[in-house]
Amino acid sequence: MFKILVSDPISDMGIQSLYDASDVTVDKKPGLSEEELVSIIGEYDALLVRSQTTVTKKIMEAATRLKVIGRAGVGVDNIDLEAATQRGIVVINAPDGNTITTCEHTFAMMMALARHIPQAYKKTISGEWDRKSFLGVELRNKVLGVIGMGRIGSEVAKRAKAFGMDILGYDPYLSEDRAEKLGIKLATVDEICAKSDFITLHTPLTNETRNIIDKPQFAIMKKGARIINCARGGLVNETALVEAVEQGIVAGAAFDVFEKEPPTLEHPFLNNPKIIVTPHLGASTIEAQENVAIDVSEEVLHILRNEPFKNAVNMPPVPASVLNKLQPYFILGEKMGSFLAQMSEGAVKELEINYSGELADVDTAPLTRYIVKGVLSLPMGDEVNIVNAMHLAKSRDINIVRQKSSASKGFTNLITITLKTEKEEKTIAGTLMNGYGARIVQIEKYPVDVSPEGHLLLVSHNDKPGIIGRLGTVLGNNDVNIATMQVGRKVIGGDAIMVLTIDKQVDKSVLEELNKLPEMSKVKEIVL
Repeated sequence: MFKILVSDPISDMGIQSLYDASDVTVDKKPGLSEEELVSIIGEYDALLVRSQTTVTKKIMEAATRLKVIGRAGVGVDNIDLEAATQRGIVVINAPDGNTITTCEHTFAMMMALARHIPQAYKKTISGEWDRKSFLGVELRNKVLGVIGMGRIGSEVAKRAKAFGMDILGYDPYLSEDRAEKLGIKLATVDEICAKSDFITLHTPLTNETRNIIDKPQFAIMKKGARIINCARGGLVNETALVEAVEQGIVAGAAFDVFEKEPPTLEHPFLNNPKIIVTPHLGASTIEAQENVAIDVSEEVLHILRNEPFKNAVNMPPVPASVLNKLQPYFILGEKMGSFLAQMSEGAVKELEINYSGELADVDTAPLTRYIVKGVLSLPMGDEVNIVNAMHLAKSRDINIVRQKSSASKGFTNLITITLKTEKEEKTIAGTLMNGYGARIVQIEKYPVDVSPEGHLLLVSHNDKPGIIGRLGTVLGNNDVNIATMQVGRKVIGGDAIMVLTIDKQVDKSVLEELNKLPEMSKVKEIVL
């Protein structure tokens, strides 16, 4: 018999499959303190939580039988993932449970925004019968821009078509073929801002998506546009949005999320009659709360019974012999994937990974997951992990090709990755060097020796005198310090690359200035 502890309020209907299982006993004990959990957790094989219980390293150290922790929801911020992974405890969540409810909340906000429903309600119950102040707009024949075409964004687009809307979609990993299957037109963020009547955001918050709609986007935005954000606070610059509303660029906005939650009473959204707000209700439906509990309960049973499972957010068990061989390469592989994604442009079509040397004799499937996670983390942030990386790549029609070779070009082991997009093809190679750690040893056709960490500038240029000096002057004038520099070239005076390690992230204006220098082909910042 397996023993399962439910330490947060979760509906009995959601965990009915656990009650019905003949090989499981369930104890519901919500509201336990950390010390109380530590004293009893050693009896249990599984732990189910929502957001109230914080599962700490101390609790897991006392959990001598624990095989799985299930989070009845999407986020796992209240679980120490590193401690769970180290102890071989699988952590699972329910990423699909809030897809429909968030999609429907988006449409509720869109309709409320189009027809001024909260404002009209407030005035009507105060005793005023005012029809003239609330002239709305129809959704039919309007252009909807969807930023982020994952699970929720795709569901929003599907329903928007039923409303007779024309849909523009943006996602770094959305290909033309997949866009056509979804019945939408592929567009950039700027194109969406310039052409859309309604804009809705459905992307995780990452360094790349933070303030994805900011002053430059408002400057080109179609006058009278309306913005809905039921995804993450911080995707839209809140101050810039208020200014755009006051200037008449934006007709209105509907936000379920804030950069800091809960917002203060002085937050400008709360006092603007053209901005509708709700307290992060995207996943707050009876069905969603039950669905996430049902999904997690089923996965917990699969894990306890040693059956195939999904939705794990940490590393699944790997044989010790394989883990010892591959573990030093995990960080290298993930950073190489991230490096390659940041240096490439266009929707990814194929990822080709070649393992050379001693790695050719090992099952490299776990390492491949780290590489794919690094590639997908650029657009997806925390939504991707080493367990779901392959599934997410497949769902985005990304072909993963693994090859092995005994030849390693002078290295004990060598990982070579080629990323093919709709626009270009890029290649890098990396290895571990004794005494030096992880190194990228090839970028495109150029040999280099780069430590994949921190803030990097990747500079493609013509090998002409004065390039380094002019580049250094621009960085110096902008208080950017250069820590290391690597230069790669094939012939004198031909194409070359330069990789700089710098002490801090540079402003976009600095990158623009660097790209305008003579003999400069492309300057990209890479953050690892």
